[in-house]
Amino acid sequence: MPAKLTLALVGCGAISHLHLPAVRAGAPRTEITAVVDTDPARAQAMAERTGARAFTSLEAALAAGGFDAVDLMLPHHLHESAAVQCFAAGKHVLLEKPMANDVASCERILAAARRAGTVFQVAENTQYWPEVLAAKRLVDDGTLGQVITAHASFALPPMKEFYGGENPWRLDDAFCGGGIALDAGSHWIRPLRMWLGEVDEVVGALGHPWTPMRGESLVRALLRFRSGVVASLDGLVKDAPFSSEPMFRLRGQRADLTIEPAGYAVLWSAEHPDGTRLAGGGGYLESFHGQLADFEAAVLDGRPLAASAEFAVGELRTALALYRSARSGRWEKVWE
Repeated sequence: MPAKLTLALVGCGAISHLHLPAVRAGAPRTEITAVVDTDPARAQAMAERTGARAFTSLEAALAAGGFDAVDLMLPHHLHESAAVQCFAAGKHVLLEKPMANDVASCERILAAARRAGTVFQVAENTQYWPEVLAAKRLVDDGTLGQVITAHASFALPPMKEFYGGENPWRLDDAFCGGGIALDAGSHWIRPLRMWLGEVDEVVGALGHPWTPMRGESLVRALLRFRSGVVASLDGLVKDAPFSSEPMFRLRGQRADLTIEPAGYAVLWSAEHPDGTRLAGGGGYLESFHGQLADFEAAVLDGRPLAASAEFAVGELRTALALYRSARSGRWEKVWE
């Protein structure tokens, strides 16, 4: 196995400014040797931060070489073409979620990954969220008892770095593939799947309170899991201010658990009826550190990823089933 992973950052927009510190904090054996962005100024600015060589096209970067892996941080509609190019060039691929905007495209990407035989990780960082992992341990060890139900909730302002600028592609569902259920919603669907197992069917409604976004900016849904547990999902983008509520709530036969926006989990039990804050958190942003560490270890050490790329199709399928439900007014199956 090589001693160092050489990495190209492809796409130097908002999410790259979360991945870069995560590489530095969580992946000490990774060296960024190339950066790519169609905007020359953004590519050059990232090159100056990293000491890497700047390119304005993926094709030029692949032709020049000098890196073993790519971190693809592009608008959703470009995921398939970029990933397939990189697999054809024999690169390890870290691909921002969602894998693609439809299942057929995901299947083509997965087929290209199998042909390449390289590491393929879909960057769903909440797989590594410290408070989510703490909750999973409590579910798995029986501290909560049998889980009765769960609730996931997110409310976001239209942050300029993600929803503004000259080309705000997230506002156009032709590029994004949908609205917040498909995009931000995956960060709340993944923890529910980690705790409760696979989603079987969903029912819900969508709304458009934030009018600049063509896709939905409001989601209200119920998710029925194969275990029979039913959880709820709420999502909203609107101009601030917001009232506060837990991002997650798990209700069990023995105890409850909440994950708070401030970045910690609280256990509510017979021993702690007023709630006790759990040690060992780190907050949402620390999840990116674990994500890059996992990718590095998979490439350099051959360690299995915490979640396969195939598993990441589940968040997309859940969002697509929710879109069908909003049209039909009925429960819709996720895996059909």
